Amino acid sequence: MFPPPKPVLVPNTFAHESEPMIKATGFREYDARWLLDKEINLLGVEALGLGLGTLFRELGVEPHVVVGHDYRSYSEAVKAALIKGLVASGARVQDIGLALTPTAYYAQFALDVPCVAMVTASHNENGWTGVKMGAERPLTFGPDEMSRLKEIVLGGKSETRDGGAYEFVPGFAERYIADLTKHPKLKRKLKVVVACGNGTAGAFAPKVLAAVGCEVVPLDCELDWTFPKYNPNTEDLKMLHALRDEVLRCKADIGLAFDGDGDRCGVVDDEGEEIFADKIGVMLARDLSALQKGGTFVVDVKSTGLFLTDPVLKQNGVKADFWKTGHSYIKRRVAELKAVAGFEKSGHFFFNPPVGRGYDDGLVAALAICDMLDRNPAKKMSDLHRALPKTWGSPTMSPHCADEVKYGIVEEIVRRFEAAKRSGEKVAGQTVRDLVTVNGVRVTVEDGTWGLVRASSNKPELVVVVESPVSEARMREMFAAVDLAIRRHPEVGEYNQKI
Repeated sequence: MFPPPKPVLVPNTFAHESEPMIKATGFREYDARWLLDKEINLLGVEALGLGLGTLFRELGVEPHVVVGHDYRSYSEAVKAALIKGLVASGARVQDIGLALTPTAYYAQFALDVPCVAMVTASHNENGWTGVKMGAERPLTFGPDEMSRLKEIVLGGKSETRDGGAYEFVPGFAERYIADLTKHPKLKRKLKVVVACGNGTAGAFAPKVLAAVGCEVVPLDCELDWTFPKYNPNTEDLKMLHALRDEVLRCKADIGLAFDGDGDRCGVVDDEGEEIFADKIGVMLARDLSALQKGGTFVVDVKSTGLFLTDPVLKQNGVKADFWKTGHSYIKRRVAELKAVAGFEKSGHFFFNPPVGRGYDDGLVAALAICDMLDRNPAKKMSDLHRALPKTWGSPTMSPHCADEVKYGIVEEIVRRFEAAKRSGEKVAGQTVRDLVTVNGVRVTVEDGTWGLVRASSNKPELVVVVESPVSEARMREMFAAVDLAIRRHPEVGEYNQKI
């Protein structure tokens, strides 16, 4: 049994190489993220694996777990340390090797394994590592499981047991690709630019889309863990601008971008317009609800208000459910409500059968988008985009804010807008019509213009989004109002990007 990990150890010292180190803030709401060697060391990862195996038993789940790792220079070493801890806990480990996060989720079904532990830093910059975990397919851990895991690991409450075992599963990447490419061939010939930011998806996405009949133009699909051009992040404007330029250069029908671990998908249309994933979600909801009227679609609080106001969705009897941002939250809500699908503005898409298995997979989303175009052979992606009612929306903006203070600051901002609603105080020049506080605060005024402030679950940042169905000027007025509330807190830094 490990002793309780230290919160800080200096790299390149005896202590760093002989004692576990884990910074408490790395246990986030629904997964774990740390800066390797600065916030967690390999012995800390081993302690995490031991604690995770202990938690599986505590949850009453057989400690049989799929593990995989993303394409970073250190991910294989991190995975090896995690496996060592899992085996010491008595867990049976099946290692699928280099993988996308959805490959690991698929493996839970294909190998009939209840648990998953995927080593990935997702779209975070190099230096970060982390683990996405679950014990009930297709779901992943939420706050309750993460809080208990934190207690077990940091409290030195992990238990070693006999019976642990390790097995490497050869050829699993090919098995995953084969499952996706059972998809019927597209009738419509689509020219698709596939951008992977030199991340793990480069080994998967071009093969899958080519196999279903697309003419694939690869962009930065060579695996390179230095990420030489831009971070593989489907919300990063550098990645989207590069995709836009290539779509226009080769006159493609669509551009599809995939993040570092392949569970998100970004889209650029044939005219080079970068379409945020929430608008793609509205298009997909229109398409799927036309096949079968009605149905519930779960969307995160960062998403466009069109899910409530779009006339086509209303005509098709769609019910929209706004829920907490985060892949684990939306995934769980989609399962609970037996929703047709769930969408996040960040690019996570969740499809229940028959389209998917309930978990987020950027490649399943890409195939669903291609199917939508296949069902509308006379329309370009830009036509489907223009058919939506016009709104003016911001990208996801992320001012720096330390993990230790971000939640308290958001609580104060929530209280401020709640007080404004009670008193009738105007926000962005109008009275508050509605507040959604399931995840930070989403404040909507009389004309439907809204702004969101929440704490990032993954990084030391706040998250800010604004949208108006009226004009760009109204969107900017809402941003000014939200930013004014944020600037009352000097601990909040500058934005990574602004409107």
